[in-house]
Amino acid sequence: MKLSPGDFKPYLRLLDYCMPYKSRLIPAVVCMVVSSALSVIPPWMIKYIVDDVLANEKGARESRLRVLALVAGGMVLISVLKAVFSYCHGYLMAWVGQNVIMDIRLELYDKTQRLSLCVLYRRRMGEFMSRITNDVSTLQSILASVVVDLVSQGIALAGILGFMFFINWRLTLCACAILPIAALAIDRASAKLRIVGWRIQEQLAQLSAIAQEALSSIRIVRAFATEKMEYDRFNAQSRSHFDAIIRGARTRGVLDGFVEAVLFSAMALILLLGGHSVIEGRLSTGELITFLTYIGLIVQPVRVISKVISSIQQGVPSAERVFEILDERGEVLPSPSPVLLADVKGRITFEDVWFAYEGERWVLEGISFDIEPGQRIAIVGETGSGKSTIADLILRFYDPSHGRILIDGTDLRDLDVTSYRRRVGVVPQDPVLMKGSMAYNISYGLDGCSMDEIKSAARAAGIDDFISSLPDGYGTGVGERGVTLSGGQRQRVAIARAIIRNPAILLMDEATSSLDALVESQVQGAMNEAMKGRTSLAIAHRLSAIREADRIIVISEGKIVEEGNHEELVMKRGHYYNLYQLQGGGEGA
Repeated sequence: MKLSPGDFKPYLRLLDYCMPYKSRLIPAVVCMVVSSALSVIPPWMIKYIVDDVLANEKGARESRLRVLALVAGGMVLISVLKAVFSYCHGYLMAWVGQNVIMDIRLELYDKTQRLSLCVLYRRRMGEFMSRITNDVSTLQSILASVVVDLVSQGIALAGILGFMFFINWRLTLCACAILPIAALAIDRASAKLRIVGWRIQEQLAQLSAIAQEALSSIRIVRAFATEKMEYDRFNAQSRSHFDAIIRGARTRGVLDGFVEAVLFSAMALILLLGGHSVIEGRLSTGELITFLTYIGLIVQPVRVISKVISSIQQGVPSAERVFEILDERGEVLPSPSPVLLADVKGRITFEDVWFAYEGERWVLEGISFDIEPGQRIAIVGETGSGKSTIADLILRFYDPSHGRILIDGTDLRDLDVTSYRRRVGVVPQDPVLMKGSMAYNISYGLDGCSMDEIKSAARAAGIDDFISSLPDGYGTGVGERGVTLSGGQRQRVAIARAIIRNPAILLMDEATSSLDALVESQVQGAMNEAMKGRTSLAIAHRLSAIREADRIIVISEGKIVEEGNHEELVMKRGHYYNLYQLQGGGEGA
């Protein structure tokens, strides 16, 4: 059969995940072996009943009845023991399998959260969701097939062949001569099943991606009245997934039917040859019946093993898709000896920083500046000039291609990134709120926050009065992504979420650009309150939000072209002055 060692690599990795549970895995395998061995004994006992009891007319009646009763009782005992061992190995393997799959799913989810943003943005979120849910679920059934069915049915097959050789090796060789035909069919079908397996999982991933994309953008879908178009996309993808499954079902159906036909042909051949041997006295009736019984029994392990091989071929894509993510090398690597800053002062230094998302298409070119603790800095420039990339680099979502970024004199790449990010507050342009209460969203990511701390942060952000007016106050639920709140309310919750962390560094990335002038002025007041005593970096396009900054850095095409305060830059009549004039002298806009 065309199964290369590489096909089993994913399953060997799966077995590595089983090792922490070997205290239950080993007993499960023992129970599996015993159960499989017990399943091949009853036909051998039938031989003694036929030859030594039923056909032995010379034996005493009482002795024959006693042997019959003993053999029948033994068969009952064997069936009971087999049921007990089958239950034990089924329960233990289910316990091990579920824990292994849970470990893989948790590791995959954790790795997905820590992947580079470049990797995440290259694929749709629905594809990652498909790998975490669908592909891991496929591994669950495959783990059971490979470990349980392959081992148990392999033992049963070996035991059956051993008894058959013992009864009559010539008939066994005749039966085995037909088995390569079944093996050839399995070999031919396996390659197709692997291709089909890839297609099924890819189509399912695309299906998940389309659904997630449409539902997460439901406002746009309804605004443009494209429900029918999105339904047609989902329907077409569902049809493609259906076709892929049906192709796999057809291939498996033909394979199973062909294998069964081959095995029953072997049984017919043995009946013909064995019948001649019985008539000629070279084989007893009991031996022929037992041999035929074993031929009948061999159908099941061969059929199951063929299905296991089919599962392996269809499961390899799922395993490879899961391990592809687990093996993804992050572009932002943790330091081998991370530095834990006990007290972040907030000094930020860029030293000749170059950055490109891919190749040498530079987004930033030779950026250098120094921000003192407590300073309020603004970065302005045209759309696409690289402003938001600077904020992403400070949060270490990416590492510079060249140059370095220092926090309090320490290279950002050497810091413990988790503890560092906890000292940075972020107010994004489009704040995303989690499904939960107002209090949960303000204290998101912090354990042990008191209600007094939450309310204090809300007051500083100017959102306390609004929350208190809600029916359940701070316990009022927020819809998914905060869609039940206005833009200004979401921004204030985001500001409160940043303030409650008492950050040393505060980043505001176009935090008021989507608000109207009145709401912007109200939110700007909350932001000014939040910036007091902190190193603050405001990324802005609208100049009305940054006129009070201590220093303004003007970016154009990835380079710093001007620096100074508002009055100085207006007097220079350069890039900043042009932006100032385009926005009506900087007022409103």
